[in-house]
Amino acid sequence: MIDQATQPESRRATVEALRAHPNSQVLIIGGGINGIATFRDLALQGVDVTLVERNDYCSGASAASSHMIHGGIRYLENGEFRLVKESVTERNGLIKIAPHYVKPLETTVPIFSTFSGIVSAPLRFLTHKSGKPQERGALLIKVGLSLYDAFSRDGGSVPRHKFVGKKKGLAALPKLNPGIKYTATYFDASVHDPERLALDVLQDGLAAGPHARASNYVEAVGVDGGSVRLRDTVSGDEFVMTADVVINASGPWTDLTNAALGQPTSLMGGTKGSHIVLDNPELLAATGGREIFFEHEDGRIVLIYPLKGKVMVGTTDLEADPRDKAVCTEEEVDYFFDLIQHVFPDIAVDRREIVYRFSGIRPLPGHGDLAPGFVSRDYRIVPTPLGASTMLSLVGGKWTTFRALAEHLTNDTLALLKRERTVETLGRPIGGGVGFPTTDGALTVWVADNSREVGKERAAQLLERYGTRASAIITELAESGDTPLQFAPAYSRQEIEHIARTEAVVHLTDVLQRRTSIAFTGGASDELLTELASILSTVLSWTEDETRAEVRAAAEILSTEHGVQLEAAETVANA
Repeated sequence: MIDQATQPESRRATVEALRAHPNSQVLIIGGGINGIATFRDLALQGVDVTLVERNDYCSGASAASSHMIHGGIRYLENGEFRLVKESVTERNGLIKIAPHYVKPLETTVPIFSTFSGIVSAPLRFLTHKSGKPQERGALLIKVGLSLYDAFSRDGGSVPRHKFVGKKKGLAALPKLNPGIKYTATYFDASVHDPERLALDVLQDGLAAGPHARASNYVEAVGVDGGSVRLRDTVSGDEFVMTADVVINASGPWTDLTNAALGQPTSLMGGTKGSHIVLDNPELLAATGGREIFFEHEDGRIVLIYPLKGKVMVGTTDLEADPRDKAVCTEEEVDYFFDLIQHVFPDIAVDRREIVYRFSGIRPLPGHGDLAPGFVSRDYRIVPTPLGASTMLSLVGGKWTTFRALAEHLTNDTLALLKRERTVETLGRPIGGGVGFPTTDGALTVWVADNSREVGKERAAQLLERYGTRASAIITELAESGDTPLQFAPAYSRQEIEHIARTEAVVHLTDVLQRRTSIAFTGGASDELLTELASILSTVLSWTEDETRAEVRAAAEILSTEHGVQLEAAETVANA
C-alpha cells in the first residue's frame, strides 16, 4: 500500500525514504500512467528503482483522458496498423487483468451518408494532409470496422460490430438526429476511474519491496555532477539522486525536463484536448448507456459518453504550449454544444449544466506542419547520455498501451543494466483486479462474504470503487466505523481517513480530483471542502492556517481550471 502518512509526525515519509537512499539503479521522472507502469514493471524485476512526480500522481496528461481504453479505429486511416494491433490486444488484456476498472464499452456511430469520404480518406491516408473536411460515409466506416474486428480477435473479449439502417437505429436511440441513414455499433472499453487504476499500478510496484520507492510532489530541477537534483515542492528542500539509468516519462513536458537536466531536446509537439461534464438527465437517457462516437463537421472525431450518472463530451485537438496551463475555453464549450445539437437536435443544453471542465496536453511528438489529427499516437524511446548515466526519453504513449509501453521501456532499461527479465506483466492482474468477481454468481458470493460489517449495498459500492482491495478497507471500517460524510454521503469519514493515511495524499485537491470522483461528478461545494479539509488536517497534522490555505487553494484550482465556482474561490480572487 502507498504509505505516505501512516505516522503523522513524519508528514513526508516518502521524501525521507528517497533522501536516505540517494543512489538508485533507475530514476523515473514523471508519475503519469506510463511512468508508474514502468515503475511497477521494474520493481517486479527486482530492480532498485525510484519514481518522482512533480505534482500528484496521475495529475497531468493522464488526468485529462477521455476515459477510454480503445484500439483507435481512426488510427487505421493514418496507417498505424502496429499501434492498432497493440492497442486492441492491450484493451482485451486490460479487460481481464483490471476488470474492476476496465469494462467493455458499447459504442454507436451515427452515420449521415453512404459514400462520403471514399475519395478523400485514401488521399488522407497517402498524404497525411487533412484537406477539406469531409464526413466519412457508411461504406468507409463499414470497411474500417471490419478491419478493426480483424485486429480485435481474442476469443470474444468484445463482440463484433453491427450495422443497422435508419429505422432500427432510431428505434434503439430515438433521440438521434432523424437525418441519419445508418448506425454502426461496436465495442471498445471504458475506464471509469483512470486515476484510481494508476494508483493500483503504483501500489503493485511499491508492494514489490523496499527496493522500490516513489514520491509525489518531488521535481527534478537540475544536475549536480553525475547526480540529478530533486526538490521537494512542499518544503522546498533539495537533495540529489544518482542513478545508472534516468527515464524521462514526463509526457508533454519531456523537453522541459531534459532542458532542466542540461540536455535540451525538441522531441514533443503535444496538442490540447478538452472535455466537459454535463448534468443533463435527458441527454444521459438519450445515449441509452452507450458512448456516441462520431465525426463532427470539421472532421474531428468526438464523443458523447455517459459516465457516473453524468455525460462527458469531448474532445478538441488544438495546438498547445506545455509551459501554459491547459484549460477548457468558452469557444471549446460552444464547439461541444454544437456537436451535441448535431447528433441530438431536440435536446437543449445549457452552460449551467456543466459541473466540471478539464483539459490536458497530449504527449505527442513534434509534427511540424502536419495536421493534429494525423500526428502519430504511437510511442518511441530516445536514448541520450547524461553524464556517466544513460537517459531514456519517452515520446508519446497513451492510456490503452501503458502495460506494453512499460514492458518495452523496462526491456530497454534491463538491457542497459545487463539484467534479464524475470517476471512477465502480460496477463498479470493489477491491484484490486486480483480475484475480482467477473460473473454475477461470483459477485453475489463476494458481496455476501464481505457484507457482514457494512451491508451488501456498501460492500458492492466499495468493490466497484477499489476492486478486491475493498476487503481490507471493509475490515478496517468494521473496527473504526463507517460514518457517511455530511456533504458527500457516498463516502464515509473513515474511508477518507484511510485514503489520507495510505494513498500519498498531500493536498486537498488530491482527494477531490484523483482519490475520489467527487469533483468530476459535480459534488464539490464550500461545505464539502471544509468537511474534507477537517478530516485531512487530523490525519496529516495540518495547522489551522494550513487547513484554511488548503480550502482556498482547492477552491481556486476548481474555479480557474475546472469551471467550478465556489465562495472560497471568490474570497481568494478578492483578497
